[in-house]
Amino acid sequence: MSELTHFDAQGQAHMVDVSGKVPTLRKAVAEGQIRMTQETFTLIAEGRAGKGDVLGVARIAAIQATKRTSELIPLCHPLPLTKVAVEFELLPELPGVRCEVTAQTVGITGVEMEALTGVQIGLLTIYDMCKAADKGMCIDRVRLLEKLGGKSGHWQAGS
Repeated sequence: MSELTHFDAQGQAHMVDVSGKVPTLRKAVAEGQIRMTQETFTLIAEGRAGKGDVLGVARIAAIQATKRTSELIPLCHPLPLTKVAVEFELLPELPGVRCEVTAQTVGITGVEMEALTGVQIGLLTIYDMCKAADKGMCIDRVRLLEKLGGKSGHWQAGS
């Protein structure tokens, strides 16, 4: 296992110094899903949720969350994102919704946390908009799928 970079020699948490890094294209893709009852799934799929366009609102929330990640995660660097894409996939077999977020920048540190934060907030927004119909929804399988850029290069998750 590699050294944990968010701790100094005395074991104190600190923000990593990235000032010596060379800017490169940085990209991260993350995913997660929310499972729900068939009735709740049908409300979303048919656009009949009482609070409005569930996936449209969740998409904007996910994008907003990527831009505010450094305010939520204490040791994250604020990043000038150059692209954020949010995709939702209805999964009738769960039933539920899959969320995938792609975050991108040209910079000196990666965007994995931004992509992961976007997924979580997108899914939490679905929960918030549908909780009156289904308090038992479950968010799970949140993970990094891919990262590109920096000294570690290209990485992809296994199945």
